[in-house]
Amino acid sequence: MEYSLEKYPWANKRALVTGGAGFLGSFIVEKLKARGCKDIFVSRSKDYNLVENGACKRLYKDARPDIVVHLAAKVGGIGANRLHPGRFFYDNLMMGVQMMEEGRLAGIEKFVAIGTICAYPKFTPVPFKEEDLWNGYPEETNAPYGLAKKMLLVQARAYRQEYGLNTIYLLPVNLYGPGDNFDLESAHVIPALIRKCVEAQEKRCAGKGFKKSISDLEFPAITVWGTGKPTREFLYVEDAAEGILLAAERYNKPDPVNLGAGFEISIKDLVKLITGLVNFEGKIIWDTSRPDGQPRRMLDTSKAYKEFGFKAKIDLKEGLKRTIQWYKENRGI
Repeated sequence: MEYSLEKYPWANKRALVTGGAGFLGSFIVEKLKARGCKDIFVSRSKDYNLVENGACKRLYKDARPDIVVHLAAKVGGIGANRLHPGRFFYDNLMMGVQMMEEGRLAGIEKFVAIGTICAYPKFTPVPFKEEDLWNGYPEETNAPYGLAKKMLLVQARAYRQEYGLNTIYLLPVNLYGPGDNFDLESAHVIPALIRKCVEAQEKRCAGKGFKKSISDLEFPAITVWGTGKPTREFLYVEDAAEGILLAAERYNKPDPVNLGAGFEISIKDLVKLITGLVNFEGKIIWDTSRPDGQPRRMLDTSKAYKEFGFKAKIDLKEGLKRTIQWYKENRGI
């Protein structure tokens, strides 16, 4: 779908990006600057605990925004969701509900709510279409998180109907890229795999003084959760940022919209791809006592292209190369 070259008037808008100092947020902020937005307020959790209503009120008073992009969230992989289902539900629900309510009271022009693919039912037909969102219960491991974020869609529609608040709701697939969370306690699958492979490679190299050649050394094994059979879709973080801002500029409807890259890869094939890029040749141990999570995930991305012209540009292999390089260069900082 083609659009005119007329630009959105960011230069005249005050933008508030919650979570703007985080992984996705940092890309949003840079793209806003490139679009000419001169007044960008980035809220940080150390200054504004958005779980508390008083902090939300104070943030709106300080930022005085026209447009809010609400990215702040409590997120993590399967392990983190299993350990903290209550916290993930409460924190995400309260942040979203209060930010939208206080935005309404402050008279903002537009609220961009970011949902999650975890909101979809566990056995959604592939590719996931937006109209399937309510046809079942989410995968149990991350249901509390997914449902908390899903309530923002209910609130957005209710507020549009009663108050006329222009709120849009986007459903991004799993993100990855430079600046991701590589903490093994809470990381998602791609950064966790990259870190494990790189560290195994380093341990092997560190032992070369005890052997005649590095080829004599064995790689330490790495452990991966589950069976490797589930499939996932991944969206490069810079593409996600572009999609969110295109929606902020061009989309003004109550219906949710998927943001994805439109492909499906099994965890087993993902492991093969990452180990190849890192030159890891060691043993893969599949810990089948750990949960697989949702069986399949892939989004139908046609609505995003039809409504606001978004299509992902960075393919998975290129995105992984960039992410691996970033991790190698920045992990000690």
